[in-house]
Amino acid sequence: MSRSLPPADSPRHSPSPAGRPGRGGDLRRLVEQGMLAIPGTPLALMAKLAEQEGYEAIYLSGAALSAGVFGVPDIGIVTLEQLVTHTRMLASAVEIPLVVDADTGFGGPAEVARCVASLEQAGAAAIQLEDQRFPKRCGHLPGKELVDQEEMCVKIAAACAARRDPNTVIIARCDARGVTSLTDCLTRLHAYREAGADWLFPEALASRDEFQRVGHDFGSVLNIPLLANMTEFGVSPLLPQDDLSELGFAAVLYPVTLLRIAMKAVEAGLAVIADEGTQESLLDLMQSREELYDLLDYDPAHPEAWHQAHDTPGGSQP
Repeated sequence: MSRSLPPADSPRHSPSPAGRPGRGGDLRRLVEQGMLAIPGTPLALMAKLAEQEGYEAIYLSGAALSAGVFGVPDIGIVTLEQLVTHTRMLASAVEIPLVVDADTGFGGPAEVARCVASLEQAGAAAIQLEDQRFPKRCGHLPGKELVDQEEMCVKIAAACAARRDPNTVIIARCDARGVTSLTDCLTRLHAYREAGADWLFPEALASRDEFQRVGHDFGSVLNIPLLANMTEFGVSPLLPQDDLSELGFAAVLYPVTLLRIAMKAVEAGLAVIADEGTQESLLDLMQSREELYDLLDYDPAHPEAWHQAHDTPGGSQP
């Protein structure tokens, strides 16, 4: 059964510096307690709201980062340096663990090692690598190409060797179901586990029966944490968390859900402003100034207190 979320008004903590030790360990403990729901939060403000609402981990999706932050498709355009910078911003904004989508790892084993070391230092608790050939595509689109199984295993081994904290989670995503077959996907997942992957992520499973097959083989029998992707408008059915847990999955991603909701709201807001000439009818749908300041832990009457709490310039008053 899925774990119920803590109440939205549960105590919050001030952010720790990016790279605080223990977040990978926190993530490992969380999946032992029950189904873990991980929303995609490409913006720091979204990440803080997810934490305030009781979610215990967040996800930086490559698709959400590419489209939502840079306005480009998810085809390998975002650089490692850009991903590291954004990882640092998100990890610094919250206390909960951050799972980072690193796509193909930006190259071969040496580049993968650099990628993992950089993202871990920036604050990632888990780093996800996929077995697509560069340039990659969205996992739910046709036309993907895979690297050889052996090549992916070498990259996974390089990723594991590069982490400084052994608790940092290395996630191996397998895209074989949408390219070859479910049988090839299962074979590859076994190999990726043998290569050292901590969690396994079978992408684009096409039915509940396929989730059941993978969940039985790896989650139920081998007790390996499995990650499900409940992205909208893809090839996978949108299964409830309780069902996924019963099928043997440990965690579930909602990678682009919040961005899609936000963009539809933006579209509606633009239409209202254009039609009515004012935003007044939208006020009840907005986050208020007070709610924003509460989320930021900011008192405008005492701005110096925020600076002092976060050790930034402006903390002293003349």
